[in-house]
Amino acid sequence: MKIDQIAIQFFTLRDHCKTKADFIETCRRVREIGYRAVQISGVDRTIITEAEIAAICAEHDLVICATHEDANEILDRPVDAIKRLEALGCDYTAYPYPVGIDFKDEGSVASIIARLNAAGKLFADAGKVLTYHNHHHEFQRLDGRLILERIYAETNPVYLQGEIDTYWIQYGGGDPVDWCRRLAGRLPLIHLKDFRITSDFKIEFCEVGSGNLNFPLIIETAEQSGCKWFIVEQDSCPGDPFESIAKSFHYLSGLISS
Repeated sequence: MKIDQIAIQFFTLRDHCKTKADFIETCRRVREIGYRAVQISGVDRTIITEAEIAAICAEHDLVICATHEDANEILDRPVDAIKRLEALGCDYTAYPYPVGIDFKDEGSVASIIARLNAAGKLFADAGKVLTYHNHHHEFQRLDGRLILERIYAETNPVYLQGEIDTYWIQYGGGDPVDWCRRLAGRLPLIHLKDFRITSDFKIEFCEVGSGNLNFPLIIETAEQSGCKWFIVEQDSCPGDPFESIAKSFHYLSGLISS
């Protein structure tokens, strides 16, 4: 992992991206921390256009490495999502969340897998890459098999690749290192999100390096699997999210050998 491969997922900073002025200031602060790449998500595109997002990021020397697009749009109107990627100058996006999917129903599971594969073909044909962002839902078993296993086994690797989320894999009872290995050659993106048990025995999100996950081994294995972007995400922060993302960046920077 190189310093310029560490990105921040703007969903973490969504409360600071509500206006164009907010977005500009957020980009400034992100670059000041040291990040050189961003994933666009949680940004209200009714108040700021793709062209403006691209220009502001370029002005702050930030690469747009990936996005999250609306789940229904990816499946129902993938051409619209592709056009947005083109406007942002970005090659990667992710199906962000299984909206309206009944993972207990074979027909529902089979349908989303087929639709992801079909949408992914359109992305691939346009020179873009559709990935799948997991939560813990996909660690349910249907007929004895993990649904996340089925999603990858029953889609074409060219059409659907991985954006694994380390926290949600752990939360679902999986092993992030194992999933990095499983997706060798199919893992361009990874969400680095730490997992911690509090003193009152609750599970919480925390800054990368502040929890229980073995990030040196996760990152090493993801690199071996061809990962291009190591994206920090923290769904909720205990205080100022800029302080949290700075802690994560400084920890990850310390893992980079000179």
